[in-house]
Amino acid sequence: MLKKIASPNAPAAIGPYSQAIVCGNMLFTSGQIPLDPATGEMVGTDITAQAEQVMKNLAAVLEEAGATFQSVIKTTCFLADMADFAAFNAVYAKYFTENPARSCVAVKALPKNALVEVEAIASIG
Repeated sequence: MLKKIASPNAPAAIGPYSQAIVCGNMLFTSGQIPLDPATGEMVGTDITAQAEQVMKNLAAVLEEAGATFQSVIKTTCFLADMADFAAFNAVYAKYFTENPARSCVAVKALPKNALVEVEAIASIG
């Protein structure tokens, strides 16, 4: 049975998708971009500020599902510019202290012209 996760402390979906889905003891999050959950507006203009907001949003989704950054198994990270890789890693490392498996790629564009998007797979329960 699938369970939809919807945290009021993370931005509402801007399309036909859920913030996350639980399947058994696995959590699959949708990508989080740096939107303020209260206003829906983009937070920050540089990679550091945007990455911090992405992590706050991801934390809210994880928490709503009973997970933490420490229970994340795999992340997929999307950067608008690979030149931001080092600065992004500095923020990422503060949150993902268990070093889950990860893919990080540069993409042509992200929703709302965000600089970063992160999705995660975590174990819960």
